[in-house]
Amino acid sequence: MLLSVLIPCYNEAATIAKMLERLAQITIPMQWIAVDDCSKDATYEVLQQLTTTYPHMQVVRHSHNSGKGAAIRTALTYATGEIVVIQDADLEYDPQDFYELIKPIEAGLVNVAFGSRFMGRHTGMYFWNAIGNKGLTFLTNLLFNCWISDMETCYKVMRTDIMRSMNLVSNDFRIEAEITAKVLMQGERIFEVPITYLGRTYEEGKKMHPKYGFLTVWALFRLRLLGRP
Repeated sequence: MLLSVLIPCYNEAATIAKMLERLAQITIPMQWIAVDDCSKDATYEVLQQLTTTYPHMQVVRHSHNSGKGAAIRTALTYATGEIVVIQDADLEYDPQDFYELIKPIEAGLVNVAFGSRFMGRHTGMYFWNAIGNKGLTFLTNLLFNCWISDMETCYKVMRTDIMRSMNLVSNDFRIEAEITAKVLMQGERIFEVPITYLGRTYEEGKKMHPKYGFLTVWALFRLRLLGRP
């Protein structure tokens, strides 16, 4: 099966080349779609230069900064593979985990697999970020009658038609809650796979802030009650 890798990018000029090097080591048939969300640094220029090295990579640029969710939605429109995975442009997630993530989908056991940072090896995670993540995951489990360990994980892998059927609308980090909630509301089971995670510092470019936690709580309740974030 062809795997479409959706790569939202914003101000990742320092890490994008190294991340793509790691991605190139994966032997799974892949299509890469990198969406630069109108970065203020040279991310787009670096991506353009790398298309000669990686001809299977499509590069798209937003005319204005719209958010991670918008970049994912844009990338999804270009996906031609049977399976999609979201890959952040930093170096926190290891593409070597793709092999185990797609196994249950290729085997026909499930349509959706999430990579769990809390089931695998991780380092560099801030205490309050970890607590916030666990709190949001607990709320997700409570509202949608499920039992997962990492709702906010970047590694959300599923059949492409499943993701397209969700009609995603979130523009920012609430896309994580929207994808998870809509997967569960469609009656899909989430197969969790342990992954390796190396969190970066805020000085290195980490973009998560406490306000996103409150916005995600609100989005989860809206998704449960109204079906939209």
